[in-house]
Amino acid sequence: MLNGKRDYLESSPGVTEVTILEKAPAERHMISSWEQKNNCVLPEDVKNFYLMTNGFHMTWSVKLDEHVIPLGSMAINSISKLTQLNQSSMYSLPNAPTLADLEDDTQEGSENQPEKPHFDSRSVIFELDPCNGNGKVCLVYKRGKPALAQDTEIWFLDRALYWHFLTDTFTAYYRLLITHLGLPQWQYAFTSYGISPQAKQWFSMYKPITYNTNLLTEEADSFVNKLDPSKVFKSKNKTLIPKKKGPVQPAGGQKGPSGPPSTPKSSSGSGNPVRK
Repeated sequence: MLNGKRDYLESSPGVTEVTILEKAPAERHMISSWEQKNNCVLPEDVKNFYLMTNGFHMTWSVKLDEHVIPLGSMAINSISKLTQLNQSSMYSLPNAPTLADLEDDTQEGSENQPEKPHFDSRSVIFELDPCNGNGKVCLVYKRGKPALAQDTEIWFLDRALYWHFLTDTFTAYYRLLITHLGLPQWQYAFTSYGISPQAKQWFSMYKPITYNTNLLTEEADSFVNKLDPSKVFKSKNKTLIPKKKGPVQPAGGQKGPSGPPSTPKSSSGSGNPVRK
């Protein structure tokens, strides 16, 4: 699937430097050791992923003029970096706040939204993807330790430490990750406030398969420019347009009809300008 996405990206306008860092498969004893250490049973789809590759990181850039800009990033942590969110003090000071101090039991789940994870012992949370600093995608055990595989869900923790549900299974999340091409802030498309205007520019250019185009509302159209990749990344080779020659005046002092003399049109005059 990764190689297929690589071919797709390399054929997209302006995309360059598509790289995939895949790792050797994890050994079964590494998975067993992780489960024993954390007192958690990994879901079968997560185990199968690590038995194929012990994490990966795929990046791609775009070339604008002569500048290469890093843009897309897709990552799944290796099993050694599948670490639990730190519940200890956030600062090395006595009586400093912890993540558990941020608990807000007033924001519980509803019929349309699952119950949110908890930073205290009620949930066990592991980081799957650091999202380039835009938040964290987490594997969440909803029932605490000892944690069972059927109690897992995938959630997005934004930079304000609010939770947003993504998928029920790791397989479903993996498909979301791949089909959204690792575009910046794509996880925010699953939040109530959506992606930023800048991210919408990239979304409108590369249009992920699963992206809900309804999120690009008419209100957003007022401040989001519509970019056409074929025009943004087109070659700068100029096409010379031959100039039309005017009528040649006959030699000699031939008398013409009375009236003001004609003046040649300058290139800066009115009319349709020739695009150089």
